[in-house]
Amino acid sequence: MASWSSRRKLSYATIVILVIVISIALLVFFFFYSAPTCFDGKRNGDELDIDCGGSCVRLCQSAFLPPRQEWGGAKIEKLADGLYNVASYIVNPNVSGAAIDVPYKISMYDSEGSLITERSGKINLYAHHNALAFQPAIDTDESIPAKAIFEFTSPPDWFKSGDELGGLVVVDKKYEESANGSSLEIILENRTLYPYEDIRVGAVLYDAEGNVIGFSQTIVDEIPPKGREIAPFTWSINRDGRVTTIEVLPTVEPAKI
Repeated sequence: MASWSSRRKLSYATIVILVIVISIALLVFFFFYSAPTCFDGKRNGDELDIDCGGSCVRLCQSAFLPPRQEWGGAKIEKLADGLYNVASYIVNPNVSGAAIDVPYKISMYDSEGSLITERSGKINLYAHHNALAFQPAIDTDESIPAKAIFEFTSPPDWFKSGDELGGLVVVDKKYEESANGSSLEIILENRTLYPYEDIRVGAVLYDAEGNVIGFSQTIVDEIPPKGREIAPFTWSINRDGRVTTIEVLPTVEPAKI
């Protein structure tokens, strides 16, 4: 039978071996372990899918509703012979989902269904706001477009975003017509303590029946805190006094939260 001294030495040796084994295991663990992130191409942590959902900024595809096109796709407005504005009205139904630089394509066809021309662009989808995908002054040469088709060429890359447009207010709209054309001035007021920058301002003109009879888009570089700026629009055509309602669609680059 082992003596008390031998048993104590064995206990000490066992403890030392355990400490060494645990230390080696911890070193191996921390050397090879990488904490779950939202950019590692794996579903881990509290993610609902690969690198999305949970605490990740990026939303999963299943967490959002797709953007919706109004107007049956796209509208065409003739400016002069062979020169047209084209736009599509895009609705983002997601209250807290936004996307930046979503690519799209607008195709114009003649009355026989032949393709005349295509234009590509990008649009920002602000959380729970509508936007105008606008292509100005498209030259169709001698072709007369009969319809235009809008399509996204890549799905939106959604992320969580709040509504930062609450402090931007339309305080006035001044629409005028003359024999040579028409113009619109939209006065925007910034009621916050921080500036708004690079504001895309869309304008849609409606007649008494709610039909779209005109549209355009301009960019306001900056509206200072508590300041006002004018978003100007001009057209080389008038609309014979048919404009009764003007919808303003301001958007800025969405901010991630």
